[in-house]
Amino acid sequence: MNTRFAVATHILTFLAYQGGEPATSELIAASVNTNPTFIRRLLTQLAKAGLTTSQLGAGGGALLAHPASRISLLDVYRAIDEEQQVFALHDAPNPQCPVGRNIDAVLKGRMLEAERALQAQLAQTTIADLAADIAERNKVA
Repeated sequence: MNTRFAVATHILTFLAYQGGEPATSELIAASVNTNPTFIRRLLTQLAKAGLTTSQLGAGGGALLAHPASRISLLDVYRAIDEEQQVFALHDAPNPQCPVGRNIDAVLKGRMLEAERALQAQLAQTTIADLAADIAERNKVA
């Protein structure tokens, strides 16, 4: 998993925090502190996954396609991570080495268990949860 997941989550949480008002890629980019072009690319992926939509015209921008309470972090993970894997095995261990010959088979099952646990955890948190946590933190600050 790379930072695109965190940025995509930031985008969706920002949109939830907007309370239904569309947000331009420039406005979102200012929050993320990155380039609007990068935000537009991620918004395209999020739209393809059915998580965001766009409102065209003056005052337009990105919006959540569903209530934030129905968008889980697992949805974000699936939308952004094309390979759908957190851990990758290296390509060509030495088949002449007893470790190299067997490491993939030994490690694969354990990595799959860890990925399943991660996905189960991501499924339990919604964008609405994150937006609520941020609202709470802003009250304290």
